[in-house]
Amino acid sequence: MPFSSNLRAALFMAVAMATFTMNDTITKLVLETVSLGQVLLVRGLFATVLIFLLAWSRGALRRPKQVMQPMVALRTLCEMAATLTFVIALSHMPLANISAVLQALPLAVTMGAALFFGETVGWRRWLAIAFGFAGVLVIVQPGFEGFNAFALLALLSVACAAARDLVTRRIPDEVPSMLVSTATAATVTILGGLIVLFYGGWEPLPAPSLGLLAASSVVLITGYQFVIMAMREGDISFVAPFRYTALIWALTLGYLVFGETPDLAMIAGASIIVLSGLYALYRERKVGGGKPAAESTNPGMAPDGL
Repeated sequence: MPFSSNLRAALFMAVAMATFTMNDTITKLVLETVSLGQVLLVRGLFATVLIFLLAWSRGALRRPKQVMQPMVALRTLCEMAATLTFVIALSHMPLANISAVLQALPLAVTMGAALFFGETVGWRRWLAIAFGFAGVLVIVQPGFEGFNAFALLALLSVACAAARDLVTRRIPDEVPSMLVSTATAATVTILGGLIVLFYGGWEPLPAPSLGLLAASSVVLITGYQFVIMAMREGDISFVAPFRYTALIWALTLGYLVFGETPDLAMIAGASIIVLSGLYALYRERKVGGGKPAAESTNPGMAPDGL
């Protein structure tokens, strides 16, 4: 029996979340032996070339001056800040913990849309947002393993990524998204180069690390393509909850690759965040009057320099 469009889209979203988590896992693994700047630089070079070729094939680079559009430039700055803070936090936090914190991103976008764009958010969704961030505090405050100051960077990354998503909604429709991604990837790559230049200099990369960073770029681009397929194939309000499968992958890969076992605080906080996000999505679908749920509850991908 063939899958319906929604089921296919849900499968695409689940695959996308798996690839994004694989990218984070590879990055975290390489950061154990390679400096932050070199990781951003080398991974960025691979990603920039891949996204450039993809954008070129789709005709998205015909008007390169569009990258100077103010909202494109502002989005690029937000993504740079989000990526830098995320990667630093990733290198010092359990994979499942930072993945759980990032699941609050759609709630942060909803809050930002209400505060800065004047969008209507009822008291039920405000309550869901409050509970969601309470779940974040359960994860980042003192737990069984003690407070991790790098969790504050994870929260800052969520704030920067939320600003990125809000600014993205103000980019004119005529600016191709592939052009924006190409410019962002190139800029984050330059950021990595500057970090290498001013902090420690270049060290020869072991072949395995180089191969892992190349693989990281491939799975990252693959993930973004699967997200696009998911959004085009199915009803967004049906597909969006499947972004939370990223937590399952983070728990699994964190245990298998790094031997990380989540504590009770992480499990409780993640549960609160997921339930709050699902309820906010339900309320948006109920009161949205046909408005796409992705307006405020998008897939909420981690900052990856694209």
